Amino acid sequence: MNKAAITTLGCKVNKCDSAVIYGLLKRSGYDIVPFHQRADIYIINTCTVTQRADYQSRQLIKRSYRLNPSARIIVTGCYAQRAPQDIKAIPGVDHVVGIGDVGKLVRAIECPSERDVLQDTPDVATVLPEHTRAFLKVQDGCDSYCSYCVIPHTRGKSRSVSQEEIMRQILRLTESGYKEIVLTGIHLGAYGFDLRPSTNLTNLIRSMDEKSLPCRIRLSSIEPMEFNDDLIDIISSSPTICNHLHIPLQSGDDGILKRMRRPYDSIFFKEQTARLISAIPDLNIGLDVIVGFPGETEENFENTVRFIEDLPIGYLHIFPYSRRPGTPAADFSHQVDSRIIKERARIMRRLGNKKKEEFYMGFHGKVLSVLIESKREKETGFLKGFSQNYIPVLVETGDNNINKEIPITVTQVRDGRVFGNS
Repeated sequence: MNKAAITTLGCKVNKCDSAVIYGLLKRSGYDIVPFHQRADIYIINTCTVTQRADYQSRQLIKRSYRLNPSARIIVTGCYAQRAPQDIKAIPGVDHVVGIGDVGKLVRAIECPSERDVLQDTPDVATVLPEHTRAFLKVQDGCDSYCSYCVIPHTRGKSRSVSQEEIMRQILRLTESGYKEIVLTGIHLGAYGFDLRPSTNLTNLIRSMDEKSLPCRIRLSSIEPMEFNDDLIDIISSSPTICNHLHIPLQSGDDGILKRMRRPYDSIFFKEQTARLISAIPDLNIGLDVIVGFPGETEENFENTVRFIEDLPIGYLHIFPYSRRPGTPAADFSHQVDSRIIKERARIMRRLGNKKKEEFYMGFHGKVLSVLIESKREKETGFLKGFSQNYIPVLVETGDNNINKEIPITVTQVRDGRVFGNS
């Protein structure tokens, strides 16, 4: 049997796309092996959100070529969509396939005879499971065009999967035994606006609740201005939706937010966060933050630090600003020196660790509902699981509890890790 290897950079949407590719490879008769092993075909699903992501993508292509110079190398994802000719010039690359073009990806897998750049308008695909949870892409693309972001140029306009297809996929996944499904999208809060008749995320959640699903549903990133009263009410009352939200803040300084073309200010964000915390018990909120945006002074950065210090949030995802060709911010004056960006990222990571530790400590002695995963931590041998509000908990328990959601009492928080007993 021919061997294939696939690797993925970037967001959960990319992981969803890779799950589709994994299925295509299996149906084409390939034995899937780890990416570091010798294979007959390598597929690199790329990201282009930062310069580092571009660099990592190129390194993975070169690594696969070193592992087997005679292997076929197929490159897809956002970097492939943005700069196909640049990727084609890398030695060993056989095909560069645009995002969502499943038909041409199949031909690239099954018809190795021709080197080519294969591109088409991206479409939306629903997706397959990974480990003890499943990722389901319900939306792709974005219409927002923030000044720093290249993704609308690579993934196109917002497109949604029909509610009927989503429910079919969810039922299929639950019948396969998955106890958590993560709804993903590039702009999840825009779900349904493009469908006819138009719908929205609130209606999608309501339809899932009506099915009394034997699983829990986790939402991926949602923009702050999209939490209207109806959406907050349905999340707070839903027996299905996890009490965990990820919200892009990007900056706590109003001047920088305006330059980023973000449609809110810090006061709105703070009030919105307070509404969510008040409405949803034990809610864990994670934030995206960009440091070193063009024109960000020390004062602007300190404003963001102080702003986050005062927010009741659980963790941060830190993104050092990266200049992306084709975006307005790439041409802004007062680009921040890379050494300053690196230092600000270090400070922000330290703040993120502090917020995470404080959030975890708030659950010491409390009982959490934890879905136990299949991998054991090397150091302790304990199984790890995630609570509904996205706290990773290490539990000394047997394999009979794998892929089960069980009550766990938090007994210790130590060095950023949470321990519990069943």
